[in-house]
Amino acid sequence: MNKNITILNRLKKIIPNHIKPKFYNDYELLKWHEQQSKLLSRIIKKNNQIIKHQSIIEKSGIQKLYTNCSFKNYYIEHEGHRKVLESAKKYAKEFDKHEDSFIFSGKPGTGKNHLACAISNYLISYGKNVLILTISDLMSNLKDTFNNHQYHLTEKKILNKLNQMDLLILDEIGIQIASRYEKNIINQIIDRRAASKKSTGMISNLDYNQMEKLLGERVMDRMCIGNSLWLNFGWKSYRRKIK
Repeated sequence: MNKNITILNRLKKIIPNHIKPKFYNDYELLKWHEQQSKLLSRIIKKNNQIIKHQSIIEKSGIQKLYTNCSFKNYYIEHEGHRKVLESAKKYAKEFDKHEDSFIFSGKPGTGKNHLACAISNYLISYGKNVLILTISDLMSNLKDTFNNHQYHLTEKKILNKLNQMDLLILDEIGIQIASRYEKNIINQIIDRRAASKKSTGMISNLDYNQMEKLLGERVMDRMCIGNSLWLNFGWKSYRRKIK
């Protein structure tokens, strides 16, 4: 008599009548193992995708506060919120159809970073290379190249890397008074990306005139060319209202 059948018969005597076994023969046992293997494989694949996505998010410069930002969880209190949400969502969904840039302007706590990161998270989920970088971090990295000969890190290499991004977002425009060097760097970045038909985003507390005075007419002309998006977050901070 088959050994497995003998074991099954013994188990039938021990198991209460109201409990039904998962399988009754070798074939059913084999099919059960195959199903479990496929299920485990899907779980491992899903976990690997999550780990990979988290790694990409960390490299994108998206701060932990904004890693879960999406269009769905953007807080809507009035029609102004709804309009900027729909515009940002359209920009992201039609990203492959255009090379437009965007500027989000408004006071702190009005939702600029949330929507910028919602765009970023959306594009990253579709395999795009996105980087969010504050002006202070950008300048700090560039200044490190002045005395960093060990790893052959140069200003040119950093600018080339920035130009490879599908979307580059420069945050905190106008937090500090731009020096001639900072203006020159921003000018180079915008010029290179415009020439390469790459999209650039800017987040600022300044209005158009203030930004033009700070960055110059040439940069603003590049940023606002064609159907590029300018969204004015012209309302008070509602950050404290959001859980």
